[in-house]
Amino acid sequence: MLQQIGNITGHVLRSARDLAIPPACLLCDRLVDTQGGLCATCWKGARFIERPYCEVLGLPFAFDQGKGAVSARALADPPPFDRLRAAMAYDDNARRLVSALKFSDRGDLAPWMAQWMARAGRELIEDCDTVVPVPLHRLRLHERRYNQSAELARAIARLCGLNHAPQVLLRHRRTRQQVGLTSLERARNVQGAFRIEAARRPQIEGRRILLVDDVHTTGATVRACARALKRGGAAAIDVLVFASVVGDDI
Repeated sequence: MLQQIGNITGHVLRSARDLAIPPACLLCDRLVDTQGGLCATCWKGARFIERPYCEVLGLPFAFDQGKGAVSARALADPPPFDRLRAAMAYDDNARRLVSALKFSDRGDLAPWMAQWMARAGRELIEDCDTVVPVPLHRLRLHERRYNQSAELARAIARLCGLNHAPQVLLRHRRTRQQVGLTSLERARNVQGAFRIEAARRPQIEGRRILLVDDVHTTGATVRACARALKRGGAAAIDVLVFASVVGDDI
């Protein structure tokens, strides 16, 4: 009986919310059936990453290469983390969502994006001890007012009941914007930019960390963060991002 009452109450509250704020497509603002969804047109154009993919970098394969298959990119340049998963390919649709979250004060997008990320990274989440976001430098955080990666990490931790440690990883050196830099320039730009505060090492020592970011392009930032986490005593690191560049142009 109590469960039935709870279900009815939840339905009434959702209905009241939808009357006050009609559910709209996250990409184009067309009306949809439920909050946090995409319209049929935008859903058809969304490129969600599904198996088969590289077990290390999560890059989709054109065909199934067998259990445990690893991409040539991962073999040629093994990352300092164990596994990476992404919800979407970084195309125009994903770019619009990320840009809205990052630059247009659309923090309301984070819980919906986190749901897609949790689905894509469910095997990582099952093994995770602590969620850690890629940090912003304090001056850039002041400019933007919030860290989009931290918002995604908080939403994932809340959704999945995970420990969230947003202050563990520190970006102690302000770096240039990565946009427009080559792969080598990106790597040099973030080299040594992250560290673990000594007082916070107990939060990650011996633990499997889920590192959360919004976009994976060349991987320079998450690689630098993973190295800092390993120096801080993390036992293993997985990476979960909302979108990843999957072409050969990075």
